[in-house]
Amino acid sequence: MRFLRTLLVLFLCASSFACAADKDYVITISTSHGDIVAVLFDDTPEHKSNFIKLAEAGRFDSTEFQRVMKNFMIQGGDVFTKENLPPQEWPTLPAEIRPHYYHKKGMIAAARQPDGINPERRSNGSQFYITIGKVYDELELTTDMQELQKSLMKYMELGSQADLKNEYIRLYNEQKFDSLTNLILSKRDELEKSLNVKLTKDFTPEQIEAYTTVGGVPHLDKEYTVFGEVIQGLEVAEEISNTSTNTRDRPIEPVFMTVKVERMSKKKIEKEYNYSYPDDK
Repeated sequence: MRFLRTLLVLFLCASSFACAADKDYVITISTSHGDIVAVLFDDTPEHKSNFIKLAEAGRFDSTEFQRVMKNFMIQGGDVFTKENLPPQEWPTLPAEIRPHYYHKKGMIAAARQPDGINPERRSNGSQFYITIGKVYDELELTTDMQELQKSLMKYMELGSQADLKNEYIRLYNEQKFDSLTNLILSKRDELEKSLNVKLTKDFTPEQIEAYTTVGGVPHLDKEYTVFGEVIQGLEVAEEISNTSTNTRDRPIEPVFMTVKVERMSKKKIEKEYNYSYPDDK
């Protein structure tokens, strides 16, 4: 009898663990523009648990999306300013920068201080941002534009490249900057071969597909902790990004938020929000 009871306990424990693993948290960020629904990633556990604790305690409520930049991102959740905590006392989180998460449109990441004063890239303990970005042409996306520009300046000093230099100057003086960019990009392969330099950036096929179709903010990759993803209401985030702002990128009409958390089975999340978990892709 005792043996059977032990087996029953073990079975119930295993079942409970399986049920727990089959559920997830659905995050709903409500604003005057509408709701943004998201899930957070299991393999960024510090950021996930911290966000959930803040949300369940109601500490995000009445914070704002206080930094908004069109074609870039919206940032909010400044709990500690709302609570009058001195900046030097703001808690931070250890970086959880995962190479398989990148800044495609709709990803949620943690704000942080710059590398100069934060070499460990620790995250702010409450502030997060949602990426908007833009859709990239593949050539532009995969080119190191800064190095390309430097190489082009060097290349145009060659006597054989007088025509290229004159065309560059003409487009610049006429302020035809799109045409100028196209001219610079068209010379990438030629410059790599002639100057023996690497002018391309390394992206996975998945990243290239995302950034050239959905869009995003690729220059932030590997710099910040990406810990979640919008699964509904991305158009709301985009609408917020288009609001009028002052010179400090703060919305002229404040965009307040309330955040709630709901436990739901992963199957239901996938069905209701047409979402596929990363491990299932």
